[in-house]
Amino acid sequence: MKNLIIKLFVLMIVVTNCLPALSSETREQRHERMKWWRDARFGLFIHWGPVSIKGTELTWSRGGDRRGGSEGGLGSAIIPAEEYDNLYKQFNPVKFDADFWAQIASGAGMKYIVFVAKHWDGFCEWPTQTTEYNISSTPFKRDICGELAKAARKNGLRMGWYFCPADLHDPDCNTERHEKYLVHMREQLRELLSNYGQISLMWFDYAGHNDAPWDQANTYKLVRTLQPSIIINNRLDMGSMNDYWAQKVLPGTDYYTPEQFVGEFNNKAPWETCMTLGTQWAWKPNDNIKSLKECIDILVKCAGDDGNLLLNVGPMPDGRIEPRQVERLLEIGKWLEKNGQSIYSTRGGPFKPGRWGASTYKGNTIYVHILDWQGKETLTLPDIGKKILKSSLLNGSSVTVEKTEEGINITVPAQNRDSLDMIVVLEIDSDAASIEPVDVKFRSGSLAAGKKASASNVFENQRGHNANKAFDDDFDTRWATDYSVSDCWLEVDLGEEQQFSSVMIDEAYAGRVKSFELQYKDGQEWKTFYKGDGIGERFNAEFESVKARYVRLYVKQATEGPTINEFQIFAEKGKE
Repeated sequence: MKNLIIKLFVLMIVVTNCLPALSSETREQRHERMKWWRDARFGLFIHWGPVSIKGTELTWSRGGDRRGGSEGGLGSAIIPAEEYDNLYKQFNPVKFDADFWAQIASGAGMKYIVFVAKHWDGFCEWPTQTTEYNISSTPFKRDICGELAKAARKNGLRMGWYFCPADLHDPDCNTERHEKYLVHMREQLRELLSNYGQISLMWFDYAGHNDAPWDQANTYKLVRTLQPSIIINNRLDMGSMNDYWAQKVLPGTDYYTPEQFVGEFNNKAPWETCMTLGTQWAWKPNDNIKSLKECIDILVKCAGDDGNLLLNVGPMPDGRIEPRQVERLLEIGKWLEKNGQSIYSTRGGPFKPGRWGASTYKGNTIYVHILDWQGKETLTLPDIGKKILKSSLLNGSSVTVEKTEEGINITVPAQNRDSLDMIVVLEIDSDAASIEPVDVKFRSGSLAAGKKASASNVFENQRGHNANKAFDDDFDTRWATDYSVSDCWLEVDLGEEQQFSSVMIDEAYAGRVKSFELQYKDGQEWKTFYKGDGIGERFNAEFESVKARYVRLYVKQATEGPTINEFQIFAEKGKE
């Protein structure tokens, strides 16, 4: 250990004195370094470890001290720390096939892989010299990181590592011996970035400590010395949830990382949404898998907002990616084979995404992705001040595109529409990059849209999941509750008494809500006017007219915490 500390100390001196500061990189150099990633648009995230044996969440289902899971945490069950920390002794994924994993990623149309080399629980998926809590101490023994890195390159994919700076297993981390832990941490990074060829991405995680004690300056220098062209996300700098929501890209980092929701439109700072294909990061038996339509919508809106999508799978304990997940990924790949030119190497805009869809562009070609016609015959987009030279559907069929005083009207007969994504190609008379991005206004007509809202619970008190998100006419945002919540309420103030007779509720994770009531406030008393056994996706209900100012959704029973994309309330017909 003494020799190891000396080596790390010497390496830190070399790093400090030899590496130019990132600020010395010109805009052109940074653009060139980032270009492959921005062109790629789509990558595979993989969360996996011994806890897959239990089918619960990585780290968050671990009971115990410090940041290990607690009641109400992200895991669906709490595993005692001693049991959790010894699962590696049973971990023997004999069906792990790195080539197959890489082939699935390639077949899905993904261009890079980010693998969880070390999560918060401290288990290392490579044979590190810093701790025995690693893959070589399992019955399996093989170097997962090494095999996957080799397979990724063989299949034309870039390789990246997820690495959490915090470590629940290391007795020195975040104690009075923290400096000793930092030596271990940097040695782990040195191994990951020295032993596996070119590593293109370093995906640090937010570690839940207010002071972010990871000596970022020297850590970034170490990473960039070992892999000069690497791209680094922003989470190592996060010291609080406020930092997370601010999503700043500080010196030393390259992009920010919205989690489990599509990032807002931003064509100035690079970003990447990370999102699960199911409902948790690690494998979960009988999990709800996102539909192909949901996956295409998410991918298109990420590209349309000018960001990337890192879509996560959690392999099973035996090493296989679950067949249902494989099937979904390959379906996405087939879609991209036909439509990838509207995603890869494009930029987001000029029409900003919304419920209707999104747009991307490349040169003087604009791809309009119509994901939801909203029950209309024609989609009207704002005028962008450019002459449209040619229009067609990406599949070669004809489309009617007309410029009017209202804007750009796009009409496709209902029988010719693609239910996944109707892609209209517009050729204009100049580079679309010169167009200032514009909003496409969508108004549901909901009496509750934009109104003041409140809720009994908000997931980790995060403002990104507060009650207002269910009333913003945006299906890409949501009100979410903590996982332990089984009963809760979501309330909206309509501003004044309104007459209404129907609602639409969209549940983000269909099936969690088992029973609910719709209620209005009469004086100080809540009265029920509708009861249901479940919500699901795009639930619609009509009922006898109600007149009220305050309305709420009362969830009586749910699993894993209700999550609502939109709660829309509509006026009685003839009363609009």
